[in-house]
Amino acid sequence: MQAASTDPYHTVRGELAALRHQVTGVRGCVIAGVDGLLILHDTMSSAEPHDIAALAAGAHGISRTCGAALGQGTFSEVTIRNSGGYLAVYAVGDLALLAVIGDSGLNIARLHLEARPVTARLSSILTINAVDNRL
Repeated sequence: MQAASTDPYHTVRGELAALRHQVTGVRGCVIAGVDGLLILHDTMSSAEPHDIAALAAGAHGISRTCGAALGQGTFSEVTIRNSGGYLAVYAVGDLALLAVIGDSGLNIARLHLEARPVTARLSSILTINAVDNRL
Protein backbone atom coordinates (compact mmCIF):
# COMPACT_ATOMS: atom_id res chain seq x y z
CA MET A 1 0.00 0.00 0.00
CA GLN A 2 1.33 3.40 -0.96
CA ALA A 3 1.70 6.15 1.57
CA ALA A 4 -0.65 9.10 1.13
CA SER A 5 2.24 11.38 0.25
CA THR A 6 3.29 9.19 -2.71
CA ASP A 7 -0.22 8.45 -4.00
CA PRO A 8 -1.11 11.26 -6.44
CA TYR A 9 -4.79 10.27 -6.21
CA HIS A 10 -5.01 10.26 -2.41
CA THR A 11 -7.39 13.24 -2.30
CA VAL A 12 -9.58 11.80 -5.05
CA ARG A 13 -9.73 8.42 -3.34
CA GLY A 14 -10.70 10.21 -0.13
CA GLU A 15 -13.60 11.95 -1.86
CA LEU A 16 -14.89 8.65 -3.28
CA ALA A 17 -14.59 6.83 0.04
CA ALA A 18 -16.29 9.69 1.89
CA LEU A 19 -19.23 9.62 -0.51
CA ARG A 20 -19.58 5.86 -0.05
CA HIS A 21 -19.52 6.25 3.75
CA GLN A 22 -21.77 9.34 3.96
CA VAL A 23 -24.67 8.03 1.90
CA THR A 24 -26.29 4.78 3.00
CA GLY A 25 -26.78 2.44 0.06
CA VAL A 26 -23.80 3.59 -2.01
CA ARG A 27 -22.00 0.43 -3.12
CA GLY A 28 -19.24 2.09 -5.06
CA CYS A 29 -17.92 5.00 -7.06
CA VAL A 30 -16.09 5.05 -10.37
CA ILE A 31 -14.36 7.91 -12.14
CA ALA A 32 -14.29 7.41 -15.89
CA GLY A 33 -13.42 9.37 -18.96
CA VAL A 34 -16.32 10.38 -21.19
CA ASP A 35 -14.87 7.80 -23.59
CA GLY A 36 -15.71 5.01 -21.11
CA LEU A 37 -12.18 4.28 -19.91
CA LEU A 38 -11.74 3.64 -16.22
CA ILE A 39 -9.68 6.23 -14.36
CA LEU A 40 -10.17 5.34 -10.68
CA HIS A 41 -12.61 3.41 -8.51
CA ASP A 42 -13.70 2.77 -4.94
CA THR A 43 -16.28 0.03 -5.12
CA MET A 44 -17.74 -2.76 -3.03
CA SER A 45 -20.04 -3.74 -5.88
CA SER A 46 -19.64 -7.06 -7.63
CA ALA A 47 -19.80 -5.24 -10.97
CA GLU A 48 -16.52 -4.86 -12.84
CA PRO A 49 -15.29 -1.22 -12.59
CA HIS A 50 -14.33 -1.20 -16.29
CA ASP A 51 -17.92 -2.16 -17.17
CA ILE A 52 -19.32 0.57 -14.92
CA ALA A 53 -17.05 3.11 -16.65
CA ALA A 54 -18.37 2.02 -20.05
CA LEU A 55 -21.99 2.14 -18.85
CA ALA A 56 -21.44 5.63 -17.43
CA ALA A 57 -20.11 6.81 -20.79
CA GLY A 58 -23.13 5.32 -22.55
CA ALA A 59 -25.55 7.03 -20.15
CA HIS A 60 -23.61 10.27 -20.62
CA GLY A 61 -23.79 10.00 -24.41
CA ILE A 62 -27.54 9.44 -24.49
CA SER A 63 -28.16 12.19 -21.94
CA ARG A 64 -25.91 14.64 -23.77
CA THR A 65 -27.76 13.95 -27.02
CA CYS A 66 -31.13 14.46 -25.30
CA GLY A 67 -29.95 17.76 -23.83
CA ALA A 68 -28.81 18.98 -27.23
CA ALA A 69 -31.97 17.83 -29.05
CA LEU A 70 -34.23 19.47 -26.47
CA GLY A 71 -32.15 22.63 -26.22
CA GLN A 72 -31.55 22.06 -22.51
CA GLY A 73 -27.81 22.71 -22.43
CA THR A 74 -24.82 20.63 -21.44
CA PHE A 75 -24.82 17.35 -19.54
CA SER A 76 -24.94 17.57 -15.76
CA GLU A 77 -26.20 14.25 -14.39
CA VAL A 78 -28.42 11.26 -15.08
CA THR A 79 -29.95 8.69 -12.75
CA ILE A 80 -31.00 5.19 -13.78
CA ARG A 81 -33.22 3.27 -11.39
CA ASN A 82 -33.66 -0.49 -11.62
CA SER A 83 -35.59 -2.86 -9.36
CA GLY A 84 -32.39 -3.70 -7.46
CA GLY A 85 -30.66 -0.34 -7.33
CA TYR A 86 -29.34 2.76 -9.03
CA LEU A 87 -26.63 4.06 -11.31
CA ALA A 88 -26.13 7.82 -11.07
CA VAL A 89 -23.69 9.53 -13.40
CA TYR A 90 -22.41 13.06 -12.82
CA ALA A 91 -20.23 15.31 -14.99
CA VAL A 92 -16.78 16.05 -13.58
CA GLY A 93 -15.73 18.89 -15.85
CA ASP A 94 -15.98 18.25 -19.58
CA LEU A 95 -13.91 15.07 -19.86
CA ALA A 96 -14.69 12.90 -16.82
CA LEU A 97 -17.65 11.29 -15.11
CA LEU A 98 -18.43 10.17 -11.58
CA ALA A 99 -20.57 7.02 -11.59
CA VAL A 100 -22.18 5.98 -8.33
CA ILE A 101 -23.67 2.52 -7.85
CA GLY A 102 -26.39 2.25 -5.24
CA ASP A 103 -28.48 -0.56 -3.85
CA SER A 104 -32.29 -0.48 -3.63
CA GLY A 105 -32.15 1.24 -0.23
CA LEU A 106 -30.24 4.25 -1.56
CA ASN A 107 -31.74 7.64 -0.75
CA ILE A 108 -31.25 9.21 -4.17
CA ALA A 109 -32.07 12.73 -2.98
CA ARG A 110 -29.35 12.49 -0.34
CA LEU A 111 -26.93 11.15 -2.92
CA HIS A 112 -27.58 14.14 -5.18
CA LEU A 113 -27.05 16.54 -2.27
CA GLU A 114 -23.73 14.91 -1.37
CA ALA A 115 -22.45 14.11 -4.89
CA ARG A 116 -22.90 17.51 -6.52
CA PRO A 117 -20.31 19.27 -4.33
CA VAL A 118 -18.01 16.24 -4.70
CA THR A 119 -18.06 16.60 -8.48
CA ALA A 120 -17.19 20.28 -8.16
CA ARG A 121 -14.24 19.45 -5.91
CA LEU A 122 -13.12 16.60 -8.18
CA SER A 123 -13.27 18.91 -11.18
CA SER A 124 -10.86 21.30 -9.48
CA ILE A 125 -8.58 18.47 -8.29
CA LEU A 126 -8.33 16.48 -11.51
CA THR A 127 -6.34 17.66 -14.48
CA ILE A 128 -7.16 15.64 -17.55
CA ASN A 129 -5.01 15.69 -20.65
CA ALA A 130 -7.49 16.03 -23.52
CA VAL A 131 -5.03 14.52 -26.02
CA ASP A 132 -4.80 11.09 -24.39
CA ASN A 133 -7.51 11.27 -21.67
CA ARG A 134 -5.10 10.50 -18.86
CA LEU A 135 -4.88 12.21 -15.48
